[in-house]
Amino acid sequence: MPVTHGGDIFEAAEKLGCDWRDILDFSANINPLGTAPGVREAITAAMDEIVHYPDPYSSRLQRALAQEWNVEPDCILTGNGATELIHFVAQVWRQPVSIVVPAFSEFHRVFPKASLRSTTSEWPEAGLLVITNPMNPTGEAIEFPTRRGLTLVDESFIEFTDLPTSIGQALVLRSLTKFHAIPGLRVGALIGPAELMQQWKAFRAPWQVNTLGQAAALAALNDKEHQQATRDFIREERDRLLGFELPRVNIKPSCANYLFVELDYNADQLCSYFLEHRILIRNCTNWPGIPGQAVRVAIRTREENDKLFDLWRTFTCD
Repeated sequence: MPVTHGGDIFEAAEKLGCDWRDILDFSANINPLGTAPGVREAITAAMDEIVHYPDPYSSRLQRALAQEWNVEPDCILTGNGATELIHFVAQVWRQPVSIVVPAFSEFHRVFPKASLRSTTSEWPEAGLLVITNPMNPTGEAIEFPTRRGLTLVDESFIEFTDLPTSIGQALVLRSLTKFHAIPGLRVGALIGPAELMQQWKAFRAPWQVNTLGQAAALAALNDKEHQQATRDFIREERDRLLGFELPRVNIKPSCANYLFVELDYNADQLCSYFLEHRILIRNCTNWPGIPGQAVRVAIRTREENDKLFDLWRTFTCD
């Protein structure tokens, strides 16, 4: 499949000839409440440190994450976002791979020969099985499988949900950029058995997470009030939006911070219509595991969500 991503707000602004601040981005699923209040201050305070190399393996952040997830620090590899860690796993893994679809497009890029499985198909016992919880782009929860082989669970959006983590049962991928609203700084983590993580660490290049990224992540992790406020807002706003009705669409139930919408018309035309009005949404048509025409929209602030759906009601398709 062609690998594309949402969130390219700067390219859209250049195409439209406008300031990027004038575009509403529903194509990337970032915390609508923004960064925790102390993050900007932490970044500013860390500016004096950028004349020095950062901690090669993000030891302080590694310890903070270990405490957050109740594991030993040696169970964690930090990375330059979840995507960089996906590519790293592809470099060190040599056995067969199966992907439960739908899944993040980068898994298809790095494992082009992987077998594709559905949530209802029989999953192999051997090799690496990749699953996403909650699933992307549908927002569905998926039950962790009992199997002999290694399972990689992409939990990039799990902090927005009430779902239990698979940490301690599987190799788990986490993105710190979405829930903590710092995608421009690129911070992620891979959590797994200490022996395996230390074995893989020998193949890791140092300085994967820069000084400002580490400072921002540490400040965000420390603000539990902002984290809870985010979960409360997402739960309330998601329930509100799921009650909306639009002609010729089916808004699917979700436990994530995004909504998957099946369409009875062309998704390209809908995306183009929104783009003309400086709004980005994610076209999910032709994703492996997605039948028919479909889009995904992030849950943003209440005012922004109302603007999206009010405009949606004016759309007509031949």
